[in-house]
Amino acid sequence: LSCYRRLLDFIIQEHFPSIAMNDSNRYLEFFSTVVSETANLIALWMSVGFAHGVCNTDNFSLLSITIDYGPFGFMDSYDPNFVPNTSDDERRYKIGNQANVGLFNLSKLLQALKPLLDPRQKQLASQILEGYGERYYIRFTELFKTKLGLLGENEDDNYLIAFLLKVSLLC
Repeated sequence: LSCYRRLLDFIIQEHFPSIAMNDSNRYLEFFSTVVSETANLIALWMSVGFAHGVCNTDNFSLLSITIDYGPFGFMDSYDPNFVPNTSDDERRYKIGNQANVGLFNLSKLLQALKPLLDPRQKQLASQILEGYGERYYIRFTELFKTKLGLLGENEDDNYLIAFLLKVSLLC
């Protein structure tokens, strides 16, 4: 456990300077940051039609950067079933499933972090993970609103985005 703690402290110290090393909640802050940044990264992928192709846990970065580009692709037209990986017969990594795979990978990260968390922190970490979908959706919506030139907050914007994505399936 001490080796694991040293490794995580090193990662935080080297790559997450905004997290204070003397903070007893540093692992919780770390997890919250990774959850938020992963939601942001996948929303960015979706906003440009990028499909990773192999989004398994070893191809996700704690720094929320895209790594292991091998089989990836960009959609020519919107298709939530687009899979650039020809060996993915089950379509697990289809572009429309990327956000869910991100959630799965984050749940595995939380499982690895749990031995370092006290009971209260475990509960808070679970709540952070539960908020991933909302964080992803908010960022996804912001990016699409920007692409469409929609300014301000209008409740109908979300319906318009969903409608345009659905209509593009018919084209």
